Amino acid sequence: MPRKPVKHNVPRKVEEEPHGASSQDLIWGINVVHETLVNNPRSIHEILILKGKAGPKYQNIIDNARSAGIKLRFVDSKRLGVGSGSDIKHQGIVARQSQVRLLTLDELLKESIGIKGGAFHRILALDSVQDPRNLGAILRSALAAGFTSVILTRERCAPLSGTVFSTSAGAVHQLRICQVVNLSETLKLLKEKGYWVFGAVADSEAVSVYTADFSGSLCLVVGSEGKGIRPLVRKQCDQLVTIPLQGDFDSLNVSVAAAIILFEIVRQQSHSAT
Repeated sequence: MPRKPVKHNVPRKVEEEPHGASSQDLIWGINVVHETLVNNPRSIHEILILKGKAGPKYQNIIDNARSAGIKLRFVDSKRLGVGSGSDIKHQGIVARQSQVRLLTLDELLKESIGIKGGAFHRILALDSVQDPRNLGAILRSALAAGFTSVILTRERCAPLSGTVFSTSAGAVHQLRICQVVNLSETLKLLKEKGYWVFGAVADSEAVSVYTADFSGSLCLVVGSEGKGIRPLVRKQCDQLVTIPLQGDFDSLNVSVAAAIILFEIVRQQSHSAT
């Protein structure tokens, strides 16, 4: 799908998405619904189960939902609310998620100060990641690695859809997420507040992630699947880092690359803290 032309007459200022997502969304599949129900039950508004479905896994979800006071409905296939395509493997169970609370940039920065785990404040910024599965996978890896603050672009970014929820395995509701209009101006503000900004690129001339100095408070910027970090955003990066690759490979899937760098950052910071 072709990109929309960039409007150059838009004022360069930092803006945030209003609180809350625009509507409730769906996740599906036994494992995803169960994991979300166990880890973050308050994120689920209700659960829909296909009539006739039975077995230990379904009963476990039913019991946990009832214990958490979550509404249960047993419905026919037409009322599950998801399609029947080959990529929709709902297994007869769908959960309706509560709205995601989106933070303002000020709130994100204030809450980052109180993060447990030492003096390191870590923020992940995603520049126009448009594939919902990649977005969900990156958010899941971010939470697993120890990044709990995430900045998304409002434009040219995949919406926080059911596919994102499912792929992230519920991580969306455990992260502090902010959406901004102008990421380059946001990065400039972060630098004024003492963050060092690293940009992840597929460039052999960039610094290896294994030799870069990731100490201190930082923001890691990861770009889109095809074009990577946009030029104006790239200019705001203090240092560009890359993952050295062997053989004839010239790039990795963006979610895989993000996971490698996220865990390397945390590994270095954990080692330096001991």
